[in-house]
Amino acid sequence: MGDNATIFILAAIFILAVVGVVYLAFTRNSSPSLNKSKFQTRWLEIEHSLNREQLATYQIAILNADKLLDEALRDRHVKGASMGERMKNASSSWSNANYIWGAHKVRNQLAHEHDYKLTRETALRALSAYKQALKDIGAI
Repeated sequence: MGDNATIFILAAIFILAVVGVVYLAFTRNSSPSLNKSKFQTRWLEIEHSLNREQLATYQIAILNADKLLDEALRDRHVKGASMGERMKNASSSWSNANYIWGAHKVRNQLAHEHDYKLTRETALRALSAYKQALKDIGAI
């Protein structure tokens, strides 16, 4: 009788452990999936807004790309009171953190420095970084 009771208790512990692991796997605080179609459509709108002859379209595209990335981070429930904080909290997602931080710096210069001179090369590099960041977090 003692051996049967021990086996029963061990089996019950094993079953509870398996149920606990399964419960944790399904209830852990994972990032929600993003509506890829929405983000892909909006990214294509940004890309199609570029006019090689008008540098101002690149400026607007960078501002819109930054907003799109921020929206994706919010939709993934990345914590942070500002875009910078959300980017910092998502840093493990970036394939090249310096690349995306550089793009965000360009955005900040466009938004806050009235005499900032954006070049087409810098704009294309920043837009490429935003695209990669959106890929890195699963938005596109």
